[in-house]
Amino acid sequence: MIKAIYPGTFDPITNGHIDIVERSASMFDEVIVAIATSSRKQPLFDLAERVALAQQALSHVPNVKVEGFSGLLADYAKSHQAKVLVRGIRAVADFEYEYQLASVNRKLNPELESVLLTPSPDHAHISSSIVRDVAAHYGDVSQFVSESVEQALVQKFPK
Repeated sequence: MIKAIYPGTFDPITNGHIDIVERSASMFDEVIVAIATSSRKQPLFDLAERVALAQQALSHVPNVKVEGFSGLLADYAKSHQAKVLVRGIRAVADFEYEYQLASVNRKLNPELESVLLTPSPDHAHISSSIVRDVAAHYGDVSQFVSESVEQALVQKFPK
């Protein structure tokens, strides 16, 4: 059984993230969406909210589990016997950063392989920070996120 981890802050989870999870779920036996506590960032949604939103958005994918985590990703992967780390890349700048992370994670956990997936063209422009910015200015985010995430954003940015 091949277990993969798709880590991130998912603040909030977008349709681009969902696309990567669905495609990963078709390649691996189990996918854990590992939501980082994100102590360096100041997320809009707290960890419990991000986990709940991701669980709602991914409930249709049977071999996916959503968990919050803190600490080193390499250690988290080892503790879950995961052999694959899935990351999404949208542009060349993403690749450079992900290449560095993959190299460090391989040093920390030599059994962990990184798989980089490009998003479907419909989702290549979507990022959580752009979604938050659009929502903060009362724009329509319905084409970028699930309905439950859209409602959560409306609650965070009431008119």
